[in-house]
Amino acid sequence: MSETHTCSILTRSPSETAAVGEALGRLLRGGEVLALVGDLGAGKTCFVQGLASGLEIPEEAYVRSPTFSLIEQYEGRLPVYHLDLYRLSDVDELESIGWRDCLDGESVVAVEWADRLEGYLPVDYLAIRLVSKSPEEREIQIAVYGRCPAWWGGLTDGRARHEQD
Repeated sequence: MSETHTCSILTRSPSETAAVGEALGRLLRGGEVLALVGDLGAGKTCFVQGLASGLEIPEEAYVRSPTFSLIEQYEGRLPVYHLDLYRLSDVDELESIGWRDCLDGESVVAVEWADRLEGYLPVDYLAIRLVSKSPEEREIQIAVYGRCPAWWGGLTDGRARHEQD
């Protein structure tokens, strides 16, 4: 399936990358799946930390990449599942960590290294690619696959380039 809406946002620091995640988190209504991809150190976890802030997850929860546990759950304005599939040995392991249970239609699901989920993503999801442009600068490319969320137009404040088919 091809994307229907895209935007690209340039950030110049980790705090700006987190701020984009936070802005997105404020818009989410539950049931969204965010498929994050990018090289090691591209800022995926930084983005999810901002997302958690926008979803009102308490700071004491300290969102970190669940590299070894593969999955963490947080409670905020909406329940959040945060998965890191970097160490996923094979897709069969998805079932053992409860991947399908995360897709409950109410929780926000943020998946780092989502390229390992090929063929397992739901029909509707947001693909978020973080591209390192320099040691501090990132391009955050967001594409909607499937149904476009009603909040899509509120995602940016003029910093993004929007495209629509």
